[in-house]
Amino acid sequence: MTTPDWAPPGIDLTVPSPARVYDYLLGGAHNFAVDREFAEKVLAVIPTIATAAQTNRAFVQRAVTFMAQQGIDQFLDLGSGIPTMSNVHEIVQPVLPGARVLYVDHDPIAVAHSELILRDNPSTAILMGDLRRPHDILTSPQLLDLLDLSRPIGLLLASVLPFVPDADDPYQAVAALRNAAAPGSFVAITHVIDEGRTADTRKAAGLYRNAADSMQVRTREQVTSFFGDWDLVEPGLVWTPQWRPAWPDEAARDQNNIAVAGVARR
Repeated sequence: MTTPDWAPPGIDLTVPSPARVYDYLLGGAHNFAVDREFAEKVLAVIPTIATAAQTNRAFVQRAVTFMAQQGIDQFLDLGSGIPTMSNVHEIVQPVLPGARVLYVDHDPIAVAHSELILRDNPSTAILMGDLRRPHDILTSPQLLDLLDLSRPIGLLLASVLPFVPDADDPYQAVAALRNAAAPGSFVAITHVIDEGRTADTRKAAGLYRNAADSMQVRTREQVTSFFGDWDLVEPGLVWTPQWRPAWPDEAARDQNNIAVAGVARR
């Protein structure tokens, strides 16, 4: 397959990328045949996975809006993915003009397209970085030039932690990010858990062994551990559509209960 003009050089077109699969599930156009074929295999196991991806994206919008209402005007979005719609700066800057957002991803397609979208927005930046190396992120020129860690920030870890296996010690990585955040900061996390559609979820996770990043399903208790000693805000760690739904019957109508979401404050 020929690499498209919009793709950075050196992209492996034979291995699906979770970021590009997610882009496809959200209706994006920056994915390859290998990603679409892989996504269709996941859809065969969990037919509602595309709606679940949209549910995850909607949670990010609600969480960012909530944080902005608490006065948070700088965000660190880990595993930000390929820009689609309702990106963090598009949510927060109309509420708090001048709010700053640093996006971080290790997928070259995600970084390349973020650079294009953000080049005219001086209050945003993209960093090619890996959550498994938090020190590199926290000491990067992009972060130090854009964010002030002596002030509260919003940490976003939406659907990224399942792709960091226990062998890479994600708990230590998240703890390092939490410890670097000032009092008054918030962290938002979504994660696929081993409840509800357990058999289907495990089967879908197994497919990711053939992707660029494998997927690990964790228990609700294990996900809670990522928040450390920070205080979960109401309603706590719940199924993603149940976290402060935009309208009363939204959570009741959404049956895509494969992941949980929560927001905590230091």
